[in-house]
Amino acid sequence: MIGRLLAAALVSGVLSGVLISVVHHFTTTPIILHAELYEGMGGDDHAALMWTDEVAGVQFYLADSNHEDAEESWGPEDGLERTLFTSLANILTGVAFAALLVAGFYLRGTPVDGRTGLAWGMAGFVVFAMAPAMGLPPELPGAMAADLQASQFWWVFAAVSTGAGLWLLLLSSHVALHVAGVILIALPHIVGAPQPDLGGPVPPELAAHFAAASLATALVFWALLGWLGGKSYNRNVGRPLET
Repeated sequence: MIGRLLAAALVSGVLSGVLISVVHHFTTTPIILHAELYEGMGGDDHAALMWTDEVAGVQFYLADSNHEDAEESWGPEDGLERTLFTSLANILTGVAFAALLVAGFYLRGTPVDGRTGLAWGMAGFVVFAMAPAMGLPPELPGAMAADLQASQFWWVFAAVSTGAGLWLLLLSSHVALHVAGVILIALPHIVGAPQPDLGGPVPPELAAHFAAASLATALVFWALLGWLGGKSYNRNVGRPLET
């Protein structure tokens, strides 16, 4: 059974990562290249150096540039190297999230097909992309960033709280649990995400374009992952969890 679950996760994760890499190349990558022209043109030194995986709505912070003499972090060269590293990151991200998705299918124990998987994928988009982005929108290189540790903590808090809230709201039958689910979904936004200082060299129009393109790309990614995950799970596992 474990082998079949892993096969379902690998197939759906790799295919989703490869397909979204094509979309990524024509959507967010040109905006990132444009924003990199503004790096080093001023702004505050409190911006964090980061690499963003837009397809999943996740930001991986590499270093904190609060130190004035911090050395520039490594990055892939433009062209083939950037494309290969981006595609590899997308594939690894796809496999990781596909494993979570397949585990959710198995624990739920009900039949799964492509349409069911698509619904789960939309839930994944809300949990890992839309909800965190409401407090911490995707950021371009050179843009101002809030405190590193506070941002990471809030992102995890938002994803876990939203995921738990959706589970109670959609997969339970008790009104009290539904109310608890709504509270959990709202809680991270009531607490509030850490906010950066004002300023930075990146034009706000470019930052807004990037945030919208990143979320649109994340939506496509999760739709692909959910549909392919449901199809692959149905093919490799088939039967629901026995009770």
